[in-house]
Amino acid sequence: MKIICIGRNYASHIEELKNERPSEPVVFMKPDSAVLLKQHPFVIPEFSEDVHHELEIIVKINKVGKYIEPKFAHKYYDEISVGIDFTARDLQAKLKEKGLPWEKAKAFDGSAVIGDFLPKNQFVSLENITFELKNNNTTVQEGNSNMMLWSIDELVSYVSQFFTLKIGDIIFTGTPAGVAAVKPNDVLEGFLEGQKLFRIQIK
Repeated sequence: MKIICIGRNYASHIEELKNERPSEPVVFMKPDSAVLLKQHPFVIPEFSEDVHHELEIIVKINKVGKYIEPKFAHKYYDEISVGIDFTARDLQAKLKEKGLPWEKAKAFDGSAVIGDFLPKNQFVSLENITFELKNNNTTVQEGNSNMMLWSIDELVSYVSQFFTLKIGDIIFTGTPAGVAAVKPNDVLEGFLEGQKLFRIQIK
């Protein structure tokens, strides 16, 4: 499986990091080794002193697809969840300054939290879903899919122009404002429409 991530898909987050608003989706990848194993804590890596949480709606691809039209994109996934794209912000800033790729800051081991998946048909509209991240029982990020610059279906279609989507692939759809550094002993919990789909401890 591969993990395809979308950056800068919420205007609030673009403003938060003072980034330029993109004219098309920003795409980067994580390897399967980035997945944080179930029941495992997230250990802050030695190479960063500023790892940020980024909560995102995620979808799991259920059949092979290439050059998918937006109107057919909904047929290529039937489960959704929330996850975290952990980002070594200090390392990312250094890489961006030099015009270098982000992978070391975005794709390191354990940098992708994947919550329990829910059938998408239990939601009235995937373009109006609320999600939330709590840190030590305090809400630190919240968003709604209606705030996306590109919808889930538009993203599935877009990335399929470049990469053949295969069964089990995961798409991270971007994070809203509220990203912040994590520290040891933090407990992060992710919710989709009020349902808790993951709980992880930071070490």
